[in-house]
Amino acid sequence: MKKPTPGPRGSTRAAPKDVDEYLARVPEPARGTLKKLREMIRSAAPSTATEVIGYRIPIVKYKGMLVGYAAFSNHCSFFPMSYAVIRKFKKELKDFSISKGTIRFPLEKPPTAALVKKLVRARVMEKDEK
Repeated sequence: MKKPTPGPRGSTRAAPKDVDEYLARVPEPARGTLKKLREMIRSAAPSTATEVIGYRIPIVKYKGMLVGYAAFSNHCSFFPMSYAVIRKFKKELKDFSISKGTIRFPLEKPPTAALVKKLVRARVMEKDEK
């Protein structure tokens, strides 16, 4: 039997097997927020995109890793997996805490659907250009 890998804060809980299991483990209000974010991403990603668990979080794959998202104790994060995309939308992201690869937002306040769709579409364009 495979030994569980250490998770956040040293837990040894087994990694979720799929996105639905990941979301089921997330407490409210973050779960509802991530479900909304998941739908926003799905509506902008190509129909051939798939969902997986990678790095113990939900990842959408399209020609490799496209975007990811996760819940933490005091915030949620959206991972465009591209600093170029974050730089491109820096003005629209001014109300969020951003770093090189992460957009952090309050548990109950995800970015707007329009902004998430722009970020996902920009990532798809990057992937299609490679």
